[in-house]
Formats: sequence, C-alpha cells, structure tokens
Amino acid sequence: MFERISPEKAGISSKKVLGFIKTLEKYNFNTHSLILARGNCIISECYYAPFHKDFLHRMYSVSKSFVSIAIGLLAEDNLLSLDDKFIKYFPEYTDPKKCSKFLSEMTIKEALTMETCNAGQLDWFHCATDDRTKLYFEWKPDYMSGSLFRYDSPVSYMLCVIAEKLSGKPFLEFLKERFLIDIGFSKNSYCLKCPGGHSFGDSGVMCTSLDLLRFARFVMNGGVWEGKRYMNEDYLKSATSKQVANSIYGDYSYSSFGYGYQIWCAPDGGFAFIGMGDQFAICDRTHDFIMIINSDNQGNSNSRFILYHALYEDIIGNLGDPLPEDKEAFDELKNYETSRKLNFAKGALSSSFSKELSGSLYSLAKNDMEIENIRFEFEDKKGIIYYTNAQGKKQLKFGFGYNEFQKFPQTGYSDMTAGAPSPGNMYDCAVSGEWLEPKKLHLKIQAIDKYFGILDMVFSFKGDGISVVMEKTAEAFFEEYKGHAAGVININK
Repeated sequence: MFERISPEKAGISSKKVLGFIKTLEKYNFNTHSLILARGNCIISECYYAPFHKDFLHRMYSVSKSFVSIAIGLLAEDNLLSLDDKFIKYFPEYTDPKKCSKFLSEMTIKEALTMETCNAGQLDWFHCATDDRTKLYFEWKPDYMSGSLFRYDSPVSYMLCVIAEKLSGKPFLEFLKERFLIDIGFSKNSYCLKCPGGHSFGDSGVMCTSLDLLRFARFVMNGGVWEGKRYMNEDYLKSATSKQVANSIYGDYSYSSFGYGYQIWCAPDGGFAFIGMGDQFAICDRTHDFIMIINSDNQGNSNSRFILYHALYEDIIGNLGDPLPEDKEAFDELKNYETSRKLNFAKGALSSSFSKELSGSLYSLAKNDMEIENIRFEFEDKKGIIYYTNAQGKKQLKFGFGYNEFQKFPQTGYSDMTAGAPSPGNMYDCAVSGEWLEPKKLHLKIQAIDKYFGILDMVFSFKGDGISVVMEKTAEAFFEEYKGHAAGVININK
C-alpha cells in the first residue's frame, strides 16, 4: 500500500507538483509535511526538517473526525443510536437544575453535525478545572439544538467521552483495536488527555502524516482495507456527506460546502478533515486523490483559501490519464522534496546597527510581560537575546537565514494533560531573526512540540531607547509574552 510513483504515472506532471509546493512556500506557509496520493500510490512526499515521517504530529481538530468514526463503530455495535438523547450518557446531569431544556433535547446526531445549542465557547483552558466534562453543563444555551450549525469544539470532546464510556478504553486505543493497527497506523500514536482523565478528543490526536493518509484512505474506501471490511459503509457515507449547511448566510467558499458527522464537505462531493493551524486531509472522490498537510499557519487568515485554491487549480484540476515519463522533472521534484526545511524569517540578514547593539543592556519600565531587562549579542549570522522575567533569567538563540532549535525557556507549560501546568516542562522551538529596518529586529519563534504556536517579538531602537512588542498565536501558552514595553540603555550594567 502507498507505493511511491512518479506524478506522470498518476496523470499529472512533476512540474505541476513542484509548482504547487513552491506556491505554498511563496506565501510563507509554515509547512511541516506534505503528501499527495492518487489511489494507493504516493506522488509526492516531503518533510520540512526537523519534521520527519515518524514524527507524531498534533492533529488538532482533525481529531474530531477520528471521534466520529469511533461513534460510528459504537452505533454499528448497537451500543448507541444517533437518535439517542445526548444527556442519556450523562445521567449525573439529568437534573433540570444541572441541564437546560435545550441541552436535554439534543441528540447524538445533532452533536455530530454541530447543530448544538451551545453558541458560546467556554475557555476551558483558563478555568483551572479538574474535570472538563462538567464544564459543558455549566453553559447557558440560548437556542434549540438541531436548528443551526455553530462550530462547537467542546461537543466533540463530549462525544469522545461517550465513546470512552461505552468502549471502556481511550478512544484511540479502541480504534486501534478495531482497524487502525491493521491498516498500518503507528502503534505509538496516542491522544493527549484533558483534566478529568478523558482523551482530548476534539484536538489531541498525535500521529504521523502517513497515519493520517491511511485513515483518510480507509474512510474514502468506505471502511474496507485491502479487501477486508472493518466498518459498515452506510455510516461513512453519511459522515462524509452534507448533513447540514455550515454557512448561515449562504457564503460560497472552500469552507462552506456543508458538514457531515465531524467531517467537512469539499468540492465535487469530496470531504476533508480539518484542524487548526492547517492540518488537512482533503479527499477528492472524483479523482481518487488525497492531500495530507501538517502545518502551523495559526494567525494566517488567508492560508486556507490559498491552500484550497492552489490544490484544486494546480493539482486536482490537472489530474488525468497517465503521462509520458519525465525523469529529469521527477528527479528535480524528489531532490526538492528532500531539501525542505522549516520556514524561517526571510528579511534582511544583517544590519550595521548590530555591532552597536551587541552587549547593550536595556532596562524596561513596568510592563504586562514582567520583563525587567533585555540584552542582545550578535556573531556572524546568529544572535542571542538575554532577558529577565518573573521566572528569572532567560536566553534564546536565533539565526539569520535559518532556525536555531532549542527549548523555549519558559517552564511549566502543559504536557500530556492539556490545560494542566507541568512543572519544569519546556517546549521545543525554532527561532529565526530578520531586520525589518536597520534599527528594527523581528524574532520569529515557532513552538514545535505537542503544542504548536507562533510568537513574534519586535524590538525597535531609537537613541538610547527601546520599544518592544510581542504577539502570540497559540492555544493557552506564550501567555507571558503578550504586550508591549519601553526602556532605555542601562549605563550601569
């Protein structure tokens, strides 16, 4: 399964595939991996170092689609019905004082299609709860279920809880036993946990890009793998078909083709698994084609449109019958694939001001980030920022024209249990720098661990003064690095 072949054998030119990859890079995507497959063959596969084929990547909301399949299998086992009331599986909350009328009437199917009654998105990460499940019943629903599509990530978690209650095991282990291991899924794959002990089913699946390809192919095959049926096809047909309009105002775009059971609809009757930061499995039935991409484009509001548009215009729209082999173009594609590295800041690599700045200590006025002082040192194409914050003295290395890989120095971020501080834990990160102007330095920090995120630091210098701006796009971490500050050179350093 998944033999590597030339794009030409699959009905598209190697030049088109190479052009697609370069298009994503042109728009500064933070891509981690990319796989293009037609039928049971891979026509392109690349990993952006330090990512590699065995890396267990956080799938974010792609995890919801895994949960959907677990629910489908449990329905097939007659352990639940999609018409069941959601509250049936939480008897401890059936008291009207604990569960609103709207929520008590919601069905499993309405949860799958995200036609829930919970419009709000409670920020459970900052609730300091020891049980995420009970938080779902603390919301105040303001409309009836089954009436509107409103993206409700927590209900996906609740579906995962139901799956684990009925199967008696972590939901991903349940799926492994039923079919994932048989189709070649990584045995060491896992799912992060939430406070209370259940799996982080709406966001926490950790698996490889090839694992996701296998899962997508399984669903596209209607539950069959190498001639063996593992799942009833009826549920999968419904799950990947439009059950609800997912654009209230009728907008027509790549993200508004409808929604199935925790699975997005795509053009021409296709479907997609989609996760935050641009984790994608886009499945085109018409051409028997699947694209897998893992990325961290959080904060890039245009990335999904660019990705969809380029994929359908440059790849899917050009798939046809096999073409004559083009060895030179195929070799060029393969060489390009193996040379990929994680995106980095691509501005000016040097400034004459760096010599003056190097070694200068700046004391900062009181600020929300609680950073007391900052100092830089530069040598050739790299630098180090030293600073002191509420946790103590810190330092970060950064490269100009490349990434410096290291542990981000802030400690205590979540590890295996999301939202739960883990004393001493630090995230792997990549740091690069660029000079936006002769006296304006930008550091791009990418968390590349179980949790992904982008942190931008900008330092502007004028006379003896410094202005600092820090912005983060990350889920519930880098919180200490949001805000701005000002300071002056400390001549008594």
